[in-house]
Amino acid sequence: MERYDLVYRLYDEFDTESLQEYQEFVDLFPAIDSRVVLEHWRDASDELEGRKDEIRDAFASGETFAEVAARATREQAFTALDLEAKYGRPVNVLVLDVDETLRSAGGTDNEIPRDTLHMLTEFHEQGVPIVICTGQTLENVKGFAIQGLGSEIVHSGSLSIVYEAGTGVFTPGHGADTKQLLYEDLDVEIRDVFDDVRSRVLPEASEELRRGCHLQGNEFNVTLKPNYETGTSLARETIDEALIYLIDLLADAVGSIVDVDTEVDGDEERNGDETLTDWTRAFYADQDPEIRTVLEQHGSYPDVSVGDVPDELAAVLERIDVAYYEADAAEIGSLELNKVVGVERALDVLGVDDPFALVMGDSKSDLRVMEWVAENDAGIAAAPEHASRDTLDHVISSDELVFDQGKSVDLLRTVYALNRFARLG
Repeated sequence: MERYDLVYRLYDEFDTESLQEYQEFVDLFPAIDSRVVLEHWRDASDELEGRKDEIRDAFASGETFAEVAARATREQAFTALDLEAKYGRPVNVLVLDVDETLRSAGGTDNEIPRDTLHMLTEFHEQGVPIVICTGQTLENVKGFAIQGLGSEIVHSGSLSIVYEAGTGVFTPGHGADTKQLLYEDLDVEIRDVFDDVRSRVLPEASEELRRGCHLQGNEFNVTLKPNYETGTSLARETIDEALIYLIDLLADAVGSIVDVDTEVDGDEERNGDETLTDWTRAFYADQDPEIRTVLEQHGSYPDVSVGDVPDELAAVLERIDVAYYEADAAEIGSLELNKVVGVERALDVLGVDDPFALVMGDSKSDLRVMEWVAENDAGIAAAPEHASRDTLDHVISSDELVFDQGKSVDLLRTVYALNRFARLG
């Protein structure tokens, strides 16, 4: 309890709120070519150091307490103490989703906030590798990573990008291991299914759907995104339609490689294609309650049971993931290539042999990584308040690390404090 008592004293005896304001001003003040402005920044920096010196002189581990007080609120500091008491080790790698986690369409105008970016540079300077783990394309992620973090960090050898939800890994500065196309390891028949769906997805879509969405420029996954603002009613209607269309297109593509008997006794009106489509819809409705809800709401839920799906068909469908992100995207991906596989490969390239990761994310694909670190005692999980229900349930049942929309920096500051306390021994 001695360390808790010291933290109580820290926040009771010192004006930590003003200290944090000075720290944020010094960290985030934009570079302006003005002597007056520069002098103002220097004055603030001197005041910041003076206030930190008072804390340094008041505690045996003064540097740690000064840095914690300057960056973490009282609540964040005590949460960090609880995490340190529970796990007894610092976070040694960050695994971070981007959309609706680091940035939010509703909370940050879809930009990663400057305070979040600055905290990531702080972790980088402390030698903590960063794994950006996203469903986006590599080119999109590289663009905003370089713009936000700078080319030096991106090409430092300690940053890796797991893109398209685990189909590829890009880790600049690692020679032959820099770019790894994990989808090339899949069986030919599975790759053929994706090639088939991709080649037909726009040409065979209805005119209304073609106007309402576009095909994301992925290397492997097939992702339809709305041509409307994410989260709007128009985007929701478009993605609901796109989801049903993708499932049906997948059914046809898989049917071309799987030999199953689609004749249904006593039902002369049903043909083989309809039967195959219904089985595929039933399969994915059983896999994901959100998909089932969309099918039911649009009158597309099949009059068959998942138990009717032939084993030969199920064996292929079990290797293919259909993902639904409400009013945001409908996607087909490989269940053999997910964010967990990508993160494992990224950690291997980065040389993180004994990970204790902070995993931050909002979706089902992020939940898989969270569950993986939990099963292997390899980290902690955090999610925004608007994350999917299953993701929130997991996070709340573990360490309750839930943050407000657009405020991922709060969790990063908590982990910053955790790492400072953990290094005290």
